Amino acid sequence: MIAGAVVLSTVVLLGSGALTWVVRNRALARGMLDRPNARSSHSVPTPRGGGLAIVIVVTIAVLGFWSTSIMDTPLMLALVGGGAAVALIGFCDDRGSLPVLARIAVHIASAVWAIAILGGVGAVQWGDRQIDPGLITDVFAVLGIVWMLNLFNFMDGIDGIAGSEAVFLGAAGAALVSASASSGAVSATGLVVGAASLGFLRWNWPPARVFMGDVGSGYLGYIFAVLALAATRENPVMPFVWLILGGAFFVDATITLLRRLARGERIFEAHRTHAYQWLARRWQSHRKVTLLVWMINLFWILPWAWLAQMRPSYAGWIALAALGPLAIGALWSGAGRSESRSGT
Repeated sequence: MIAGAVVLSTVVLLGSGALTWVVRNRALARGMLDRPNARSSHSVPTPRGGGLAIVIVVTIAVLGFWSTSIMDTPLMLALVGGGAAVALIGFCDDRGSLPVLARIAVHIASAVWAIAILGGVGAVQWGDRQIDPGLITDVFAVLGIVWMLNLFNFMDGIDGIAGSEAVFLGAAGAALVSASASSGAVSATGLVVGAASLGFLRWNWPPARVFMGDVGSGYLGYIFAVLALAATRENPVMPFVWLILGGAFFVDATITLLRRLARGERIFEAHRTHAYQWLARRWQSHRKVTLLVWMINLFWILPWAWLAQMRPSYAGWIALAALGPLAIGALWSGAGRSESRSGT
């Protein structure tokens, strides 16, 4: 089992790295470049859309899992069908900006598709009770999936950060799901997503030679949300485990969004007010911020996520304990602070 996982991860990593190189060269040839502007965090025109490599490799792996009966048909359809729609609308937006409503419509449709094809949300553990699923939980799940795929997009603003988060979420999610004796398909897919993201990260590590683009960031957010949903149907504590695992992105993106909404700003307009963007400018380094996220994930978030899984009756409170200090740190770093008022 372990030997098979190592071989699979190696093949996926190498395949993703090679395919990212191909996609990067195609983007350069077609002039598909992200050119710096006043809202950018980079200073050199850089090819974008490299996340397409992750989409292709993960899709092939998922179809392979399904064809060998490792994965059931509903989960395969949720991942491949909705994932393809999210990736396609993201790729079109990378090539030429699309209306926000068009993107959101596809995101909502993909989220509804995932909930419907998987048969709704499973029970959720809170204390010693389990909250039974229903229409309200399904509605919140749709909103959660849409938010997850967009927050990955929002947080893909400096070199290496989104790719690094995907490597961590994939590997840590796979390990914790496997340890809970839950779905082998979920842990196998998490492992593949982490390996594919690591292959891409070879080209996206600071200084980045290719950007992930909406095709990759939205897709990754969607895939992780669906994996969390699938894991929840087998283990009711998993919503809190996955919430904690994605805490670095969730906290920064959510606080930034709420503060911008409070000022009446257009939330889908490009900006540089996330905590990680303020830190990148303050430290004049993308690498230092990305490494900081790695340290937080490994030495703060992962232990809390493991504890939540081991103590399901306290998982909700453990999530608050894990995310509370992150919220304080994000606010201190400047998450959502107005650029016009605070400067750079």
